Amino acid sequence: MDSLLSFQIHGGADHDHGLLDTLLGPLTFIEGLLTQGPGGAFASLLPGIVSLDNIHPLLVHFPITLLLLFFITDLVGSLFKKSEWREYASRLLYLGTGFALLTVLAGLSAADSVPHHDNVHDIMERHETFGFWILGIASLLSVWRIIQKPYPLRPSNPFFLLLAGLLCIIISLGADLGGLMVYKYGVGVAAVTVESNNHHAEHAD
Repeated sequence: MDSLLSFQIHGGADHDHGLLDTLLGPLTFIEGLLTQGPGGAFASLLPGIVSLDNIHPLLVHFPITLLLLFFITDLVGSLFKKSEWREYASRLLYLGTGFALLTVLAGLSAADSVPHHDNVHDIMERHETFGFWILGIASLLSVWRIIQKPYPLRPSNPFFLLLAGLLCIIISLGADLGGLMVYKYGVGVAAVTVESNNHHAEHAD
């Protein structure tokens, strides 16, 4: 047992790092941050953000998550007559709409600055159109919600939920096109050289 524990702490066999390396890793990283200036520390702490040409990929996840959660929460609150759920859904809607505005603005900037081939341009235009629809419907739902505080009641509530459901469909279609541009056509992605001895092969083993 003692030999097994020592084996795990110092590493060996199929383990890339021992327990001691795992524990010391974060401490070494923090120590390295403290020895750098603000710019270097930021780059070390958030290298993904530093490498971005545009913040659209960073922002886009927020409206997707917030607006989908808004619809689910509002639907459950409406079906089970949970007023507190619907009030919470209002906050998710307002936050999602705000992030949708920021995401659309960043996306417009990205469309003008990120290099892309002609075969991607039509996809990008459709993705942009979906973005405008998402922002428009989310803004309409937000105004509707503010006018009919704290939330729409019958007879307008079914139409409100129907429009919110349509918003979720458009979000899914827009996200699909965004993924298509990145993962199939590599828009905004630096080329990566794949070696024969790669991690995929290791995981397969």
